[in-house]
Amino acid sequence: MPPISILMKPSSGMCNMQCDYCFYCDETQKRVQESYGFMSESTLKNVIRKTLLRASGSAAYAFQGGEPTLRGLDFYRKVIEYEVQYNKKGIPVHNAIQTNGYALNEEWCRFFKENHFLVGVSIDGMQEIHDTYRHDKSGNATFNKIKANVDLMEKYGVEYNILTVVNQITAKNIKQIYAYYMENGWIYQQYIGCLDPLGEERGTKEYALTPKQYGVFLVELFELWYQDWKKGKQPYIRQFENYVGIMAGYLPEACNQRGICGIQNVVEADGSVYPCDFYMLDEYCLGNFNDNQIDEINARRKEIGFVERSLKLDDNCKSCQYYSICRGGCQRDREFDEQTSSYKNYYCSSFRYFFEQCLVRIKEIAKTLVK
Repeated sequence: MPPISILMKPSSGMCNMQCDYCFYCDETQKRVQESYGFMSESTLKNVIRKTLLRASGSAAYAFQGGEPTLRGLDFYRKVIEYEVQYNKKGIPVHNAIQTNGYALNEEWCRFFKENHFLVGVSIDGMQEIHDTYRHDKSGNATFNKIKANVDLMEKYGVEYNILTVVNQITAKNIKQIYAYYMENGWIYQQYIGCLDPLGEERGTKEYALTPKQYGVFLVELFELWYQDWKKGKQPYIRQFENYVGIMAGYLPEACNQRGICGIQNVVEADGSVYPCDFYMLDEYCLGNFNDNQIDEINARRKEIGFVERSLKLDDNCKSCQYYSICRGGCQRDREFDEQTSSYKNYYCSSFRYFFEQCLVRIKEIAKTLVK
């Protein structure tokens, strides 16, 4: 097998916060069993054993939720123990965790540092903006506690990045947010478009991101990033780095920028496997690491045609002058047209507007990579 990447949900959909736009809460409510509780050590062992023994080149394990820190630090000590036990080939193993940052403390920080975990922390801008949609279970503000814990990670030298959900408010305030992040030295940034609930009409929620807003957001953020690039001090923004890489002839690291869904293994707390974090629904289940081997899981992936579905793009999309760099975006953002039996991205106009404004400068940066 090639290098393998596994995303685990050790706390299923359980969380110590209650964010208004949480896409995973939406997914869990649309399957027969909402929560699978905490992942057992036995399941963890089976996931790592069955993947690490088959991987070649490298292996990457990421932990997400819900909120993965709810599983407790001893669980992650077991992660390290099993990785050492089953890394028979001595390949590089990388660990990452995506957390809301609410429960972090010095013990967590020491563990992350000592075991080289990359930590993604979800923050939506400054205090007032963040606290609009990101609350604790009682509806109280969360920003100050999370910011203090990020400062704690900084103190311990933990490698981390900031993940921001682009919703109505963050999109409108990106200039102030960008400035705030740079003031704090948050130079590794990810911006994820807010997802509408699966199967529901888009744009009806208060937090919903419209195509026009998203296009303006992308242009405004790129212009800030470009100005800093000219000064040689731009932050790492994955989406822009991937676009530059595409123009320089490289394969984008992000699956939503490849034009085809990747081979992913997203594991629920009970060991069940799904092809994507955005499609952890009953009809997409590929098997279970407690019962099935990787070959069986991949056979089921082929059977449901998950990857193949992402190739069914609208002809107008494929003939677009920006297709070679846009590639149709993420499947989760696409809408199905029954007449043509193909998909078109809900944010098509957003990307078109963005590339009209910014593609020349993306190419300019790309040229510096291929000299």
